[in-house]
Amino acid sequence: MTHTATPKVGTLLERYRAVRRASDWLCEPLALEDYVPQSMPDASPVKWHLAHTTWFFETMVLQPTVRDYQAFDPQFVYMFNSYYNAVGPQFSRPHRGLVTRPTVDDVRAYRAHVDAQMEELLESAARLGTELPEDVIVLGLNHEQQHQELIVTDLKHLLSFNPLRPVYRADGRADGRTGGQAVAPPRWVEYPGGLQEIGFDGAGFAFDNESPRHRVYAEPFQLGGRLVTAGEYRAFMQDGGYERPELWLSDGWRMVRERGWRAPLYWEPVDGAWIQFTLGGFQPVEDAEPVTHVSLYEADAYARWAEARLPTEAEWEIAASAAPIAGNFVEDARFHPAPASSPKDASPVQLFGDTWEWTQSPYTAYPGFKPAAGAIGEYNAKFMANQYVLRGGSCATPRLHIRPTYRNFFPADARWQFSGIRLARDA
Repeated sequence: MTHTATPKVGTLLERYRAVRRASDWLCEPLALEDYVPQSMPDASPVKWHLAHTTWFFETMVLQPTVRDYQAFDPQFVYMFNSYYNAVGPQFSRPHRGLVTRPTVDDVRAYRAHVDAQMEELLESAARLGTELPEDVIVLGLNHEQQHQELIVTDLKHLLSFNPLRPVYRADGRADGRTGGQAVAPPRWVEYPGGLQEIGFDGAGFAFDNESPRHRVYAEPFQLGGRLVTAGEYRAFMQDGGYERPELWLSDGWRMVRERGWRAPLYWEPVDGAWIQFTLGGFQPVEDAEPVTHVSLYEADAYARWAEARLPTEAEWEIAASAAPIAGNFVEDARFHPAPASSPKDASPVQLFGDTWEWTQSPYTAYPGFKPAAGAIGEYNAKFMANQYVLRGGSCATPRLHIRPTYRNFFPADARWQFSGIRLARDA
């Protein structure tokens, strides 16, 4: 079943209901046991994601807004706080998977309690015309959409450790099979560069790290017309890509040796071929589909091998600013990158969806950036160190959650997200 996307228009109540339903839809195939384990410190249990997104609405909206609000369980303020120091201490992140109580049923009851209170608040405001903290509510909806993506990626990482190779959704669309589909040869799209503006400055929602809009100067550049494919990445591997230190950043080469990287995450060699774990179980690696689950280090090494480089985030946004937001997103229920479609004109394809695209840009504040006061200001600003920017969204991203100015960010060694490669080079 393909999930119905959150509507672009409608009341705030309709949007709230749609986003909360989308989280439930992602959980439909799960067994009770799937909700609790945690596969690594960077991932979280599904149960925790469901509770934390509910904690946000209770803590940031209901408690400050509703007179005499009664918390579902006062202990949840500590248990399901992620990193908001202004709210209070948090339970140890690496140990979230050890928390068997509250149960999944308790978390479901927590969500139902908060949903009832939120719906009453939104209905009352619509009926009486009372003022709401709408900006915080909309932030909460986008926050939950971020965690919907994490439910998918964290669950995939968890299931990959199971020797039974479990299938998340066996509906024929999660396996990523392309049947040997051919892919168009690489091509380059040219951009003249010059003084440009990037960053958000429009109507609707954006995270604070997307602003303020500001000027950048770009030298003339070329951008790859599509994402790098698995077949192209296999050629890099066959040419000794993981054995050639001259291709790697120093820290990346250290990761290769210490962690034994020889292929993207989830790839395994079998009888002279490569298979990969997907949310549809183990499937052959198809040459036509975009390579995914690679780190920045791997993306950078591949780019050097291909006599190219990774784009800057400014170059990527310049190219994407006029592109339609269309592609393979979580609502399509494929849960795997799809081969590139044939280009209709000279523009790049796959700028949105399929895989997040690594850029060479470190994640830092834009000129003039100022975080909001209080706990909300901790949402992005405190992470602006030792991470790199990714752009474009992936097959696990909600379609209406992405825009050309959206800045995702992860450490250079992260591989469990649907992260891929688009090349760039100087014109």
